[in-house]
Amino acid sequence: MNEKYINDFLMYLELDLNYSKNTINTYMNSLNHLNEFIKKDLLKCNYSDIEKFIYSLDLEASSISNYISALKSFYGYYTKLGKITINPTDSIDSPKLSRKLPTYLTTEEIDKLLDIKIEDAFDARNKSILELLYSSGLRISELVNLEFKNIDLNDCIIRIMGKGSKERIVPISDIAIKYIKIYIKDYRHLLVKNEQNNFVYLNNHGKKMTRQGVFKMIKKEALKKNINKDESPHTLRHSIATHMLQNGADLRIIQEFLGHSDISTTQIYTHMSNELLKENYMEYFPRN
Repeated sequence: MNEKYINDFLMYLELDLNYSKNTINTYMNSLNHLNEFIKKDLLKCNYSDIEKFIYSLDLEASSISNYISALKSFYGYYTKLGKITINPTDSIDSPKLSRKLPTYLTTEEIDKLLDIKIEDAFDARNKSILELLYSSGLRISELVNLEFKNIDLNDCIIRIMGKGSKERIVPISDIAIKYIKIYIKDYRHLLVKNEQNNFVYLNNHGKKMTRQGVFKMIKKEALKKNINKDESPHTLRHSIATHMLQNGADLRIIQEFLGHSDISTTQIYTHMSNELLKENYMEYFPRN
């Protein structure tokens, strides 16, 4: 019976709330873990059952918070349906998170990272990807799923279907347009194998690039340039947002540019800017 409860709830997330596959999988894993631990009808669980389960999780605070979010959503759903009268997660609080500031690159490091001499198709592709990521602040999933129909090279914009199937229009710089054109016109056909597809960026098998493939490429290019930071697929996204804020962009504009649904997500870049200010102060103030 528990499997039916979980499957019905996941169907609700997919069809009614239009949640992403990644979120649905995260919720599914959390609920399956609860099911294995409790070994009783999930709709008969009480506060004590949920509390014991939460305490059994040997995880970081952020991961525990994800579990709690999944459980609250699950029991909230069945409370609304009238299947249960008391939500056992009502008094369960998420652990307080110390928000880690994301890694970003300085403008000097960006210049070094993007300095790629084009000698083959992979150079052209990598140069185009890095210029586009820094210019547009795309999420890595948005980049690998980019198709030709999404790009308007004349108007210098990309149409992105972001989280929650919300479309946003993203401007891209002239220099990014330049290298996208070079890659598409002169090199992309060299990566095409037996199957044609409409994805802009291809791997050595002629298929669309994966998130892991882009991540490895960025790591490799950073190592070549002696950029010793904890780069991630989001590093260039964090970098452009930080640089925009430092140069006077309004936080609401950055929110729209990045496709954040909540301004509080964008406010992390204010903290990053403040940290940079403090670092510069401590380094250059003459009476330290």
